[in-house]
Amino acid sequence: MPLLWVAVAVALMLALLLAAKLDAFFALLLTALAVGLLNGMDVLEALRSVLRGVGNTLGSVALVLVFGAMLGRLVDESGAAHAITTRLVDAFGRARVPYAMALTGLLVGLPMLYNAGFLLLIPLVYAVAAATGLPLVRVGVPLAAALSVTHGFLPPHPAPTFVAFAYGADVNRTLLVGLVATIPAILIGGIGFSRLLPARGATEPPPGLFTPRATARADLPGLGVGLLVVLLPVLLMLVGSVVDVAMGTAALDPMRADVDFAARLAETVPDAAGRRVVVAAKFLGNATVALMLAVLLGVWLLGLRRGRTMDDVMKSLGASAAAIATILLVIAAGGAFSQVLRDGGVAEWIAARATGLALDPLVLAFGVAALLRLAVGSATVAGMTTAGVMAPMAAASGVRPELMVLATGAGSLMFSHFNDTGFWMFKEYFGLTVRETLATWSVMEMLVALAGLGAALAIRALA
Repeated sequence: MPLLWVAVAVALMLALLLAAKLDAFFALLLTALAVGLLNGMDVLEALRSVLRGVGNTLGSVALVLVFGAMLGRLVDESGAAHAITTRLVDAFGRARVPYAMALTGLLVGLPMLYNAGFLLLIPLVYAVAAATGLPLVRVGVPLAAALSVTHGFLPPHPAPTFVAFAYGADVNRTLLVGLVATIPAILIGGIGFSRLLPARGATEPPPGLFTPRATARADLPGLGVGLLVVLLPVLLMLVGSVVDVAMGTAALDPMRADVDFAARLAETVPDAAGRRVVVAAKFLGNATVALMLAVLLGVWLLGLRRGRTMDDVMKSLGASAAAIATILLVIAAGGAFSQVLRDGGVAEWIAARATGLALDPLVLAFGVAALLRLAVGSATVAGMTTAGVMAPMAAASGVRPELMVLATGAGSLMFSHFNDTGFWMFKEYFGLTVRETLATWSVMEMLVALAGLGAALAIRALA
């Protein structure tokens, strides 16, 4: 029955968006309340769940979104995005722009959370589209596919790391298997799919976000300066990831309120000096902190050192934050929808019925994660919940745990729709309609997910 209510919720969402022409923010909130009532909550329980979802979502992404928008504005207005883009296009050529964007997304996505990486790189997408005349979606899909795959397949991202420990997989081998699977996933879901998209479409961002501009090369900042500002968050997060792997602390999340981080850290790292290194690495490698430091560095290198006043730079940063207010609201409402589905017991209902199915463990793990993704929206929640359900079965099946991690991560990327914040970010930043977002983002996610499952099955067959 819970899956029926999910289907009803999706139908209601489509009706509110396409027939009633409601804004996505209102449609998401109304749908969240409705699905809460359908799942047996009273009106106050449904309201509490909605408010919890809004608070949790904004608490986790608001500063990342704001600092990402600020960094994007600095990179854009200074001409740094144009400088990097010019070198990328020169190196790869217009015909190979999708490969350049996919490679960029893969390198940035290795240590960086999806939201942070997307916001960091979106000015480059705009600049590349403006420089080449290619539609935004043709430039952006390979980038988004690479970021999504790293988020779902590869440690040290939260879900793959947690799932690896739950299955008893070796983290380094999990990373290696995941990297092997990223190649076909990006080639199929990113580069290949982007070539099937219409050759015509918007080449400029939605009004108020960024305005790519043609600038003489002599007036552009140095390539090294631009890369330093853009890649500083990546480097900080990469250092944090390396420290986590070296110290065995990848599974410890200091942001989780339900875990005594200090006690767990003391058990894992007995040496006091080692613990200080881990704390510093986790602090500097946090997406919010890394992006904030990059913004401050950008204020100096791309603003003050290039002759702008502090007042001018601060006004520009304030305008960039204001420009994403609507996006923040839509994402918060998407978080509310996802929270109501979780509080309504949809995830538990799916998990309880999966344990008795006699299917191939890799296919079953993929299927359970895909259903959970459909139901609750969050790839992280889908992957972690699936690991808890499948761990005993995986241990008894004899399947390599690293392949179970890959199959679970692939399934967690499947079926992205209205309850996924990534769906709304892609829609808003590319200026698409709901129908267009379903035909681009949602299809891309399905393709990379199926490619990941195919890679897991192929690796098992060849091993």
